Amino acid sequence: MQVPLDYADPAGATLTIAVSRRRATDPARRRGVLLALNGGPGGYFGLGRRFAQVLAATPLAEVYDLIGFDPRGTGDSTPLHAEITPRRTPVDSRPPESAFPLLAEDARDREEGNRRGGGAHRPHFSTRNVARDMDVLRAVLGEPVINYLGYTYGTYAGAVYGAMFPERLDRSVLDSCVHPDWTWREQLMAQGAAHRANVDAWAQWTARRRGHFGLGSSAAEVLDAVERTVAHVETLPDGVRLRTLLDSALGSRSADRARWSELGRMVGSLAGADGPTAAALLADERIWPPEETEGATRCGVLDAVILEKDWPDDLETYYADMRRFRARHPYGCGVTRAQPLPGAFRTFTPPEPPTRLVRDGYPAGLVVHADGDPVDHYPGGVALARRLGHRLVTVADSGQHEIYAFQRNKQVDEVVEAYLVDGVLPEGDVTCPSTVARPDLPEDDAGGHPDGVGVNALAASADSDREGRHA
Repeated sequence: MQVPLDYADPAGATLTIAVSRRRATDPARRRGVLLALNGGPGGYFGLGRRFAQVLAATPLAEVYDLIGFDPRGTGDSTPLHAEITPRRTPVDSRPPESAFPLLAEDARDREEGNRRGGGAHRPHFSTRNVARDMDVLRAVLGEPVINYLGYTYGTYAGAVYGAMFPERLDRSVLDSCVHPDWTWREQLMAQGAAHRANVDAWAQWTARRRGHFGLGSSAAEVLDAVERTVAHVETLPDGVRLRTLLDSALGSRSADRARWSELGRMVGSLAGADGPTAAALLADERIWPPEETEGATRCGVLDAVILEKDWPDDLETYYADMRRFRARHPYGCGVTRAQPLPGAFRTFTPPEPPTRLVRDGYPAGLVVHADGDPVDHYPGGVALARRLGHRLVTVADSGQHEIYAFQRNKQVDEVVEAYLVDGVLPEGDVTCPSTVARPDLPEDDAGGHPDGVGVNALAASADSDREGRHA
């Protein structure tokens, strides 16, 4: 499909948008097309054209032509390139004050690489233009309206489409949502609070099982034990990297309720570990963001889309937030969301303001969100549901992300499919249980061992943790 690079200049340069369609398998019940989008911002790391095949096993495939597409700049669509600029500062979950200026220079260099790679095209890789591309796709398919399933960035793109083209949007489901009022910087920074909420929940659970883990009998004592372990790991060879891996693990494993026992044992084991032992315990953890070292260019869409909204241009704003996040939100490397990013040095002026999200002229739909989602903080889903008048489907006690059709949550899938297939909305908001259970370990007052952690207790903890994973 061909679309204008700049919709204000429709006769000018064009882009190719790669599209897939999987036709409805029950033509007698067909009710149009369903577009799906995730990833981002901008569709970066999303499924794109593969979405049609991913949804093929759901009841949606019976009644909809399933449409996937690579948003402008991504996948097999006309690419937007950025030059790769090497980082001079390694990712550090608790960077010292002395590193702040160099982190800012890394961000400035990255934005210069974006400018050199993308040039004058970058301002036109925006969510409003993604929405316009979606409407061209609707017209190319000969459909009066679209139905829509969006995840993560796709929730924002779908809400923007509804605000821009309300008469052309029918049923819509938004899963793992972007907050309707946050800037992209605020959205990223909210990940720090999301990780901290999961760590706090894990600490409360762990404190009630002091006999299993020996980390303390209150959440505060457990977190004190965590910080002592963090301090010890930092003294080891390659300690900054190991400590950053530990902070990453605290974020990722506290989100996954099935790994709570594993996390408690790991914190205890690291408390007196030597370097090789610590490295082995943290070997499967990954640091965000990963460094890009392959080739000379990368996809530049992420850094274009997040610049469609304004960023602070005063570095002291970033430094103050970094100090706060370093103290309060080190887990999950929260400080990397607060430090200067390319938006602090934006090299273009957006050609139009962002869309104010409203629902005026299209039907009420669904918002799906897990309350412990570490990527898109739960308050964003609540706010978006309220803003649009959608029903809110909450997955309780869950750190999962992108729920429908991906997490095998039967209750969520049934609610979504009843609406998209049959048009049945719940009468009110709905709460569904998670498919990932907390480990089945007894609390201390229900048969635990408050006087210490012995070999038998650790073995029982490991067995129960394995059972929790299967559950």
